[in-house]
Amino acid sequence: MINGYGIDLGSLRTIICQGKQIVLDEHSAISYQTYTGELIAAGTDAYKMIGRTPDSVTAVRPIAEGVIADYEMAQNMLTAFVSSVAGNNLLKARLMVAVPSGITSMQRRSLINACLESGARDICTLEGPVAAAIGLGIDFTTPKGTVIVDIGAGTTDIATLSMGGLVKSESIRVAGDYFNQAIEKYIKFEHNIVVGPHTVERIKKQIGCVRPRPLELTLTAKGQHQFTGMPQTFEINTSEMITALYDPAMEICRTIQSVIEKSPPEIAGDAHENGIILIGGGSKLYGLAEFIENYAGIKVKTPHYPKTCVASGTALALKNFDFLKNGDYKFTSAKEYLD
Repeated sequence: MINGYGIDLGSLRTIICQGKQIVLDEHSAISYQTYTGELIAAGTDAYKMIGRTPDSVTAVRPIAEGVIADYEMAQNMLTAFVSSVAGNNLLKARLMVAVPSGITSMQRRSLINACLESGARDICTLEGPVAAAIGLGIDFTTPKGTVIVDIGAGTTDIATLSMGGLVKSESIRVAGDYFNQAIEKYIKFEHNIVVGPHTVERIKKQIGCVRPRPLELTLTAKGQHQFTGMPQTFEINTSEMITALYDPAMEICRTIQSVIEKSPPEIAGDAHENGIILIGGGSKLYGLAEFIENYAGIKVKTPHYPKTCVASGTALALKNFDFLKNGDYKFTSAKEYLD
């Protein structure tokens, strides 16, 4: 029996589904001995090491902006992840992997090669918005438009779908990591403090917002003074978050508008009637759905499980390949790769 796994290989997290079950949910990170290349850890354990390692240890996120940034480390990470769920059946594993809709042919080939070299039997790639629609149970095979906005860590994927495929789509690099960079730059400019990636992520999760909260929140954090180099404690509040994150939020809104404008008028009409579906980890940023709704004049819906619907959709598409009958999707095997 051939094992099948659906994979959402994200810049921050990798989620693997088998059937309806999530079998792995880990940070997309890997750590290794700098001079020997020996693997130390993969996943969340490696992510915790980022920014805290000696010279002899390197911890990296090999997926950046939704695509492979470090081929060798991405392959090693995939091998560790798939092996942990497939065990001795790794060589029989069939993979369906979600990719950004704007991925290039070279980037797609790099991902396919990495998956095959990790030991998979064969692999098919599927655009993230299509996978999300399947995972959410949306019947997009009919001639009716659906708009999906997937805000991940590395990319925001915006697409209109109809008749089982993409109508118009665009991927931009303004996403969760870009939000973090905006916060980091704001703190450095306004407070003269340099903060690390884990601190920025904590600030974003706890008080990040793009519209006023019912109560003003203030968070105390620690960093390094950019002039003295000494440890420094500072306070930052939600009003400052609105200022720091306004430009990235507006960039996402403008791209949504652009994609809808480039879609046929009937699709735009369907979008106005059915609303925009907002998914991905970035969708949880406080006030973002309302921010987009006010800009676009279109209702925005966020499902109950916005982070896992892409991975669930890849697993469902793997089990029911007929979902993809209107697209040019096929599996690439290890034999074809070697040939």
